[in-house]
Amino acid sequence: MIDRHTISIRVRYPEVDAMGYVHHSRFLQYFEMGRIEMVRASGFSYAALEEQGVFFVVVKAQIDYKAPARYDDELTLTTRIVKTTMVRFDHSYELRKGSELIAQGFTTIACVGKDGKVMEIPAQIRG
Repeated sequence: MIDRHTISIRVRYPEVDAMGYVHHSRFLQYFEMGRIEMVRASGFSYAALEEQGVFFVVVKAQIDYKAPARYDDELTLTTRIVKTTMVRFDHSYELRKGSELIAQGFTTIACVGKDGKVMEIPAQIRG
């Protein structure tokens, strides 16, 4: 698995609140987009992993909001793996509009099987 990946995100109209700012709940969705694209860039597919009985669940999330973003802003999200264990990945996130830091975040995702019990991350994914 690669340990850093960057994507661009264009803020869509339904992602903003009545004041025209990106709603706070959308940031976790952006972070998930970053993780999924990191997995894809590493040569894996979440859908294929799930077909094999490998699932990842968020067990911890933190967001520090720094500045607002608005409809049609182009944002850059950098996702990094900061720690890997046998059963979890810790990710950090930086969301920017140009050079301006919009938000920083952190998640821990655990690997579970179809039964919802923690399982070892397959070695080829752990890298």
